[in-house]
Amino acid sequence: MSDIKDAIRIVDKGEICLVEWDLPGEKVNKLSSPVMERLRDVVDELAESSYKAAIFVSRKEKIYIAGADIEEIQKLNTKEAYMNAVTQAHEILNTLEDLPMLTVAAINGACLGGGCEFALACDYRLGSDDKSTKIGLPEVQLGIIPGFGGCIRLPKLVGLAASLDIILAGKSVNAKKAKKIGLISEAVPKELLEQRAIDFVTEKIARGGKKPSKTFEAKSMMDGFLNSFMGRSVVFKQARKTVLKQSKGFYPAPIKAIEVVQKTYGSSNRERCVLVEAESFCDVALTDVSGHLVNLFFALEDVKKQTGVKDKNIKAKNVDYMAVLGAGVMGGGIAYQGAAKGVDVRMKDITTDAIAKGLKAARDILGKKLKRRRISKFELANVMNRISGGTDYSGFKHQDVVIEAIVEDMNIKKAVIKETAEHCKADCIIATNTSSLSVNEMAKAHPHPENFVGMHFFNPVDKMPLVEVIRGEHTSDEATATIFALSKKMGKTPVVVKDGPGFLVNRLLLPLLSEALFLLEEGCDIVKVDRFYTHQFGMPMGPFRLMDEVGLDTCIKVLKIFRESLGERIEISKLSEKLSSTDRLGCKNRKGFYLYDERGKQLEVDQSVYAELGLPTPQHKLSSKECVERGMLQMINEASRALYEDRIVETPQEVDVAMIMGTGFPPFRGGLLKYADNLGIEYIIQELEEYSTKLGIRFKPAQSLLQLKSFYK
Repeated sequence: MSDIKDAIRIVDKGEICLVEWDLPGEKVNKLSSPVMERLRDVVDELAESSYKAAIFVSRKEKIYIAGADIEEIQKLNTKEAYMNAVTQAHEILNTLEDLPMLTVAAINGACLGGGCEFALACDYRLGSDDKSTKIGLPEVQLGIIPGFGGCIRLPKLVGLAASLDIILAGKSVNAKKAKKIGLISEAVPKELLEQRAIDFVTEKIARGGKKPSKTFEAKSMMDGFLNSFMGRSVVFKQARKTVLKQSKGFYPAPIKAIEVVQKTYGSSNRERCVLVEAESFCDVALTDVSGHLVNLFFALEDVKKQTGVKDKNIKAKNVDYMAVLGAGVMGGGIAYQGAAKGVDVRMKDITTDAIAKGLKAARDILGKKLKRRRISKFELANVMNRISGGTDYSGFKHQDVVIEAIVEDMNIKKAVIKETAEHCKADCIIATNTSSLSVNEMAKAHPHPENFVGMHFFNPVDKMPLVEVIRGEHTSDEATATIFALSKKMGKTPVVVKDGPGFLVNRLLLPLLSEALFLLEEGCDIVKVDRFYTHQFGMPMGPFRLMDEVGLDTCIKVLKIFRESLGERIEISKLSEKLSSTDRLGCKNRKGFYLYDERGKQLEVDQSVYAELGLPTPQHKLSSKECVERGMLQMINEASRALYEDRIVETPQEVDVAMIMGTGFPPFRGGLLKYADNLGIEYIIQELEEYSTKLGIRFKPAQSLLQLKSFYK
């Protein structure tokens, strides 16, 4: 990079200097190899200078230092390569830490990963109170640990409890929280940050310019105990317990981080400490888990760059006004999601009671955030002020987008879509939130089908990140791009899919849920099957718990739609009809395979379900391998058809992103098709054929799988 010297430049301010971060040609500052070499030169130059203080600032908007260059990390594939990279980083940041002058990181914007570790190597940190300022160590989200000194310096600065909270969760904190825990010295308005940093060091210089202590100073008796020799064992024991409960042992990085902090905390031997961290970093960086999580990171970054259409000249319409038809829990969640991102939202339903429920659904989501101190009362009021409601079409003439979220009935939907279009401007885009009904069929009710599209949110809307953007036969590029952009604006991860039974996620998920009913029919135990999927495979929910969450009536209804659409290969257990004749709906009426309290919290399995379905007490003779494999192989088989035969999506990457973001498929496995790659095409077909012989046509290998096998021979 010819202009790498401009990435970090020293600006003389007398006895003080500003060191400006501004990586040329990039939107963010990141610690690539050339930038680290430039940082080495700058630190060496500072060491030879007569400056009494150096203030490190960023000239990027809302970015301080975003972290290490992930593309470079992805290319490393040996322990020697990783060790060389982290060792050089340690050398540079250790030299920075040892500079004779005072060093201050004046942080405005994202200061993450290696950027945070750079700031930790400075003597002081000041932060702006701008919303963009986030300071943290997200490395575990990539399957690695902080490797530039973060596991060593952060605990010394903020103590064990606060540092482990950040490191083990891969979280970031705003300036207010950073000030509270001692991560920064002051939080000041963005406009005043640079001048305040100059005044700050000037005051320190006037008092002798003494360097701060490198040891954590407890602010309370509890802090003192937790960081004492006796208290540490309590902290580390609880940290391990929490990590294992949350990760079920599938993610090695958090446990490795605990080991590093435990081995280095309280030690004054920096050389030994950085060696422990560096070796541990290499251990986790070389795991398959890290490889899968890094690939997922790039897949999600790709989504951010996409527009949802192939023609790059197509521009999405700006959406400032949005209406939601149907003000239930789903409608209220969609309204919240739009209003929280600055969109004015109008909800419409047939009764004022329904409108009230929709407003309450949005208010409840905000109330939880307020309770957790993620937003202020002022921010809550601002969001709610963007949401209005009524029983007529008032205000629909100026809506940019209308999202239909009413009952899953084709005739009702078509009637409402037709009526709504009459009250909207001609270019208003109407999107249906259907989970299973044909977008092409619904489009027949719209006078301008090019302005009709699917926008399938997953429940609960505020927590589930995926949106399927369903492109119908007549949907225009502009409508697709607009809903794709709106999904991203609402904080979601969109995937464009073609219209078809179940679209993508439900099409792949329903075979797994259906297979669970066959397992139940064969005498399997509900709790054991669910635990096989969660504790041994890594799914967030087992299939029976998930059916309760979706709604047993909904699952059975969609299964029947699949049977009608996809034919005899969709086998349905006889238990589905028996379930239909019971009052079991799942979470929605607190009674499914499990029981639920009034807050929706899962209780124990309802043991009466076996007898009610005409089943004996479960003997459970099937292995965990068979229980999980039967469901997973069905999903892989259907994914092959959806991708290569029906072209529901264009790429395997889209399948993996959709399954991870839409179902919680274990990220550490890389996605459904990455998992299939690890199993191997020969093994998959062999197992499917064996199960097909034993259990039926639903396991017959897809033609596309057989073609793939012959291709790879």
